[in-house]
Amino acid sequence: MSDNSAERIGGWLLGPLAWLLVQLLSITITLAKFGYVLLTPHTLALVKEMGGSNMLLLAASFLSFIAMWYYTLWLTIAFFKRRRNVPKHYIIWLMVGVLLAVKAFAFSPISDDLAVRQLLLPLLAAALIVPYFKRSQRVKRTFTRA
Repeated sequence: MSDNSAERIGGWLLGPLAWLLVQLLSITITLAKFGYVLLTPHTLALVKEMGGSNMLLLAASFLSFIAMWYYTLWLTIAFFKRRRNVPKHYIIWLMVGVLLAVKAFAFSPISDDLAVRQLLLPLLAAALIVPYFKRSQRVKRTFTRA
């Protein structure tokens, strides 16, 4: 195997890359839907009727969603550029995803079945990808650019 092929994104790294791309697409679609719903006249009227604390929570949720979208976009670009800090940030990104799923499980008024399903995928992804990023020699060889 040549040194060039060892540095390319391939093998098991395609799984984490696919997960990242799917999450970026999912966050983009959800953000677009959320923005569209927020800008309808009926929703704007409901938001104005909400109390200040509820409006603050809605704004914080929307801003955190935008921050997660930017972080996911940045991480996707860094992944393709094979930056050295990708494994560390990918693990952080996975842990933030798990924390957001736990937050939804604990605080959202949704059924427990739906919350568990939303929690299961981030937990499974973190359980599989984190050890791979920590121990894999291919990951160490692939992400070498400064």
